[in-house]
Formats: sequence, C-alpha cells, structure tokens
Amino acid sequence: MPWKKTFINSALLAAITLLITAFQWSEEDFTQFISNKLNKYRGARPVEKAYLHLDKPYYVTGDTLWFKAYLTEGSLHLADSASNLLYVDLIEQRSGRNAALKRVQMTGGVGHGEFVLADSLAPGAYTIRAYTNWMRNSSEDFFFQKNVYVFDYEESNTPNTAGSKIDLQFFPEGGQLVADINTRVAFKAVNEAGLAQDVTGFVLAQSGDTVASFKSEHLGMGRFQFAPKTGESYQAFVKESNGKVTPVAFPKLHDTGFTMLVDNLSNPFKMRVIAYAKIPGKAEIPVHVVGHARGIVAFVAKGKVTNRGLMMQLPTTEFPDGITHLTLFDDAGKPVCERLVFVDHSRSLRVNVKPSKAEYKPREKVDVEVTVTDSAGKPVEANISLAVTDVGQILQQPFDQNIASYLLLSSDLKGLIEQPAYYLDPTKPQRKIHLDYLMMTHGWTRFKWEDVLSDSIPPTKRYVEQGITLEGDTKRNNKKLTEKTVLSLFVSNDSLSNFMTAETDENGHFTIYNLAFSDSLQLRLQGMNKKGNQNLSFTLNPFDPPRASVVKIPFKPVTVDAQRLADFLKNAARDQEISTKIRENRERLLREVTIKAKKEVPRDSRKLYSSADATLKVTPQMSSGYTSILDMLQGRVAGVSVMGSGMNAVVSIRGNRGEPLFVLDGMPVDKQLITSLSVYDVESIDVLKGASAAIYGSRGGNGVISVLTRRGNENYDYSQDIVPGVLVTKIAGFHTPREFYTPQYGPASPPAPNPDYRSTVFWAPMLKTGSDGKARVSYYHSDAVGAADIHVEALSPSGLPGFGKSAYPVR
Repeated sequence: MPWKKTFINSALLAAITLLITAFQWSEEDFTQFISNKLNKYRGARPVEKAYLHLDKPYYVTGDTLWFKAYLTEGSLHLADSASNLLYVDLIEQRSGRNAALKRVQMTGGVGHGEFVLADSLAPGAYTIRAYTNWMRNSSEDFFFQKNVYVFDYEESNTPNTAGSKIDLQFFPEGGQLVADINTRVAFKAVNEAGLAQDVTGFVLAQSGDTVASFKSEHLGMGRFQFAPKTGESYQAFVKESNGKVTPVAFPKLHDTGFTMLVDNLSNPFKMRVIAYAKIPGKAEIPVHVVGHARGIVAFVAKGKVTNRGLMMQLPTTEFPDGITHLTLFDDAGKPVCERLVFVDHSRSLRVNVKPSKAEYKPREKVDVEVTVTDSAGKPVEANISLAVTDVGQILQQPFDQNIASYLLLSSDLKGLIEQPAYYLDPTKPQRKIHLDYLMMTHGWTRFKWEDVLSDSIPPTKRYVEQGITLEGDTKRNNKKLTEKTVLSLFVSNDSLSNFMTAETDENGHFTIYNLAFSDSLQLRLQGMNKKGNQNLSFTLNPFDPPRASVVKIPFKPVTVDAQRLADFLKNAARDQEISTKIRENRERLLREVTIKAKKEVPRDSRKLYSSADATLKVTPQMSSGYTSILDMLQGRVAGVSVMGSGMNAVVSIRGNRGEPLFVLDGMPVDKQLITSLSVYDVESIDVLKGASAAIYGSRGGNGVISVLTRRGNENYDYSQDIVPGVLVTKIAGFHTPREFYTPQYGPASPPAPNPDYRSTVFWAPMLKTGSDGKARVSYYHSDAVGAADIHVEALSPSGLPGFGKSAYPVR
C-alpha cells in the first residue's frame, strides 16, 4: 500500500557537519523517537493531494468547463494514492449550493472530465473543488479549491471593488514576542474580500516612543525588527489614505520564553537557525530542533541555548523542494517555537512547449511538440495536460496556480495564496524574500505536535474508496431490524451484469464497497431469507457532499479587460445562436406521409433463441400464491421437475442428469439469484430443451431455464412500480468524460461555412511523454487572428511536478 512509504534521510544526518560548538546532531534515541512518532502518525493519517488543471480561468453560460485531475499521496507526491475515486464539484459562492458533481475514476493518479455550464446555471462566482472520501477526515482546507467566474452574455466588466476595512495581523518569528530579545515581526494586511491590501504604519510603546515603522512590500506583506522591553506594552497603528490613523491589535509581550530566527536566503546551500531563550534561573537550556518536510523527518539536531543564544548551520542540499517545518523543543520535550521555510532547489520538471512554426494562419493545422526533462536535462516520462486558448478572448491570470506551485506551496498552507506561481518564477529577483514573508504569515501544520507525541491520533470516520460505494438501511415492517439479514443484489447496464450478496448489521445497515462502473447501473435489491422478504423495505443513502464555506465575494475572482471580455461574450453568444439554428434545422418537421406495411414485431434482445420449447406467462394472480420462482414453476411446465422449495429447490428437465443452466434477462446466472428474485418481478419463464438449448453451448447441455423480468424489458416503465420486499432503482457511477471536439479543416474535409471563434482552441488532458520525454499533438486553429496561449502541466511517476507555456501569432 502507498501509505507504508516512510523513510528517514540518514545520508542527510551523516552529511551535516558540526559548525558551532554549542550545536551537535541529536542522540540517536531522540532522533528515532521523533521519527517513529511522525511515521506512526503518517501511517494512521496519510495525506492525499488533488489538483485540477482547467482549460481557462473564466466561462460563460452554455460553455463547457474542461478539467484534468491529478491525485497524489501527500509526502512524496507519488501518483499512487490509495483512492481511485475523486469527487469534483462546482459550488455557487453566493449560496454555498452544490451546483454540479462528478465522480472521476482515477487510474494511475490521473483522470479527466467536464462540466457543461447550462443556460439555467446562474452567472456569478463559483468554486471548483476536488477531494476524496479519505480527505474528508480533515477540514475543507485539505481540498483542492479554485475560484472561477461564469459570465452571462450581456454582462459588463464592472470593476472589482471591496470594502475599505483592513484586517492587519502581526506574526512574531517563531511564534511569540519575548521581552528583551530582538525579534523580527512579519505582517499581512487584507481587505474585506480577503485580498491583499497595501499598508503603512508604526508601532508605539506605552511610553509614547515609536519603536518601529512598517510598510508592505508585496501583496500586503512585509516585516520589521525591534527589541521589546520588559514592562512595556505596544500598540500598532495604520495610516489610511485619507490621513486617518487607526489602532490595530499587536501581539502580547511575554516576560519569558523562546524565540527562533531563521536565515534561509543568504546561502543557497545552508540555512542558519538562531535560538534565544529567557528562562529565569537557567543559564543553559538543552534544546532540540526538528525539521520535517510534509511529515518526513529531514533532520534532528540538539544544542544548548546560552545567554548568547544558539546558532546552527544546516546544509539544505538534501532537503526536498517545498516547505520544511522547523520546530524548537525545550528541555522537557515541549514544542516552543515553529517556523516554516521554503527550500527551492529548482528540481521541478522542465517543460518545453514548441509549435512547429513561428506563426500560423486562421484554420491552419498546428503541430506542437512538448518536451519534459528533469533539472539535469534528462528526458522524463510524464503525464501531461495541454490547453490552448485564444488570447483575444481569454486573459491568463497573472501568476495563476499551476501544479508545481500547488503541490510544493499552496497545498501545505492554509488560506488563500494570491499569485502563487510568482514565488516559483526564477525571473523574479525579489521572489525569495517575498516567499519568506509568506512563510512567516501563513504558518500552518496538518497536525498538532501534542497529538503526535502522545499518540493521540484523531480517529478516521471515512475510508479510502477504490470504487463506488452503495450504502443504505433495511427495515422490516418499517421497524429497525434486530438481526443480520442477507441481501441479494443484481446490477446491470449495457456492458455489465453481476449478482452479489451482502449482509446487514444488527440494525439493518449495509455497505457495499468498490463497485466499478460508468454512468449508471440498474439495481435490484432484496432479502434472501427463506420467508418474510415481502416485509422488508430498503433505503439507499444519497451521496452527501461536504458543506462548502459560503464566501460572498463582492467582485469577480478573475481579471479581464473590457474589450477582451466583450469579444469573449460576443463570440460565445454567436456560437450559441449557431448551435440553436443547427438544432432547429435537424428538428424541422417533414410533410405528413402515409406508409402502409405490416408491423414488424421487435425481437427481444434478451433472447438468444428464436423460440422456446415451453413458456410460462406469469400473472399477478399466479405470483400472489408463491414466494419462490421455482416453486411457481413446479407442475406448470411438462418435463420440468422441482424437488424441495425456495433456496433448497433442485430442478431438472426430463432426459437430463444435471441441473439446467439458469439465465436471467439474457445473462447466465447462479441458481441462488433466481431463487432470491421476487415472483412479482417475473414477466415470463422460458424452458429450452435439446436442440433449442444448443445455442448456449455445453453450458446448456442439461437444458435452460430462462427467466425474463418486467424490469429487464427495455420497454417496461418500472419507475412507479412497487414490488413488496424489492428495491429497483438506478445508481450513479463514474463520470464518462466527453472528448473535446475540434473541427477538421484539412484539404479533404468538406467546407465549414460557420464561423469558428472557440475561446478554448484545443484541449488534450490525457497526454503522456515517451522515453524520449516528448509528446506531440496536432489540431486546427480557429478563425481568430492575434495569438494563442499554450499551457502545459506535467507530473512524473516519481512525484516531480512541472509547468510550461508558449504562444504563437495568427495572422
């Protein structure tokens, strides 16, 4: 199972050298203790991560939202997570209503699908979510979530506005302000919509002295440094644009405690950690510093904090890319400081996207080659998804989320991360210090150290799903059962037919796991007890999606200029009008004509045979006297003998030694299923002997008993039919994804008179690179001139993410 992948980087522990005499690597006992505790927690509460690549950032009613789903285990990002079922839903932000839901089958950690945004869908802001049943053991913060906007055809591009109220928070490095210790304090300001807000301000001591001033540097974030004094209290103030000065709460000052300062920027290969302490009566305090990345221990070090502090130099070359959690433990083994750092060795995949020509013409064939390599330039086999959009209609959002920024950064932080791809863009020289601000202001962990150290692992109520789950309750005479009951289930669709049994618990509850089917199945459910089945009733529990946090956003969560939006909406309306006309033309009525012919009786597709040797038509009066189909057959068909009753019945056809083959609605089944069927559900019984049974081959050597049910008849309407002791219904399965359609404009293709202004020019969600690291696609461009954007996301089997983009002009 993928949950059992655990390791401690012993090579890293051996590689780091002693640089400060007060600091040394921890003794083996503490290292093993911490590692064992974290591994035990990870084994009981493994993490899954889901990510969706969308074809574009905004849509219009009548449009289609296309997505590619990636599912990984949470520590190494390997695409072998235990779950095979991913739920993808669309949440209306105004109400929190679940507007649509897809069950996506994940194979090898990938899957794909789409939402058709019907005209009846209310325009506005939506959140698309992706999660597994296992992920629901934790909060919604663990789900993948992305905001999209659905326009209507006449919507104007009103500017984004939010209230002027500012929420400003301060974050002392390490977690607390301790008197007389010089400390760095990070801050973050957001507006009423939860988006970054630039601020300036200052901090006053109780004495009236200004001890620090501050100004945000990036997306409302920044930091300053000062040494708080014993006996003082502090208050922060924000200078507003109108000149008004507003007081803001400032962190409480502690007389005793620990602080931790981390420098992860000065040296790309080493990280400096400095710990300070103020504990009365203690000149030296033994401490440990633990570093873990996504729950896997990277190092454990120990030292003594003196009145001059403790400094450690930690080589980071073997640390994994992404967020590393640093925790300082005091001499009692209690966590007292925590700090997040981002380790960036640029080990992500390199994704090169290359069109075959420098420019194209409208409706010209476009060939694109994608090459995926690792950081050393070696080709990588990877799963990739590719989207091409018309620049004249779709504005790609600045530094929008991609699979690398999500897996390495956003998925391990709580709350909204604005412009996440900025922090991984090597062309931005200030990104690393801004990323450090982010680490100081978004401190979050997926567990509590208290739970890990005390083995107080939160219980899991939800299980790993590898298929569709069928869950429900059984009652007898509308009362709870008092004993276990065996149930029979017959499920079928165009490509599947299967019989299975299940058992309820003492209260009548039953659960059937790991059903694998697409679209929907017809289900027939009933009890298998020898008597009293007609008194049973069944209720299936509908899927209950997790509640969404209602986020009343007073603005569009996308940025698009007025002209681009106008072109997008105009072209979408034109496409919709063309589609409507085509549909109307297809539905145009012909002149009434009279056709005289003999009516052909349709052949029953359930019958392989043309005629039976004997047929028993079942009437309601006949059904009322029996509880078993075979009991009803006894004495009614010449040459058929039934000895015993119910499940113990033995059937034979004269002239044969063994039992006949049993067939239900055209599918060979076990006799047990036949005996479990309700007699009220049977339409007729055919008996085949000798040559008539030969069509079933050797299996029909002892004859055939063919049972045809009312519900098996494709013309039978069973929606309102109620049979005592039987539940017949349809259950939803895995989503069957549609194929993205692109017109063919080749020389051999017929002329296409309709204008073509697709906003999504091409979508290829399930591409794979070969051993040479390459994948190639071809498609025809639309009528649009200007330019096209190409975006590619990639994930290797070893868990390395990657993102690439390109563009080409169209003239």
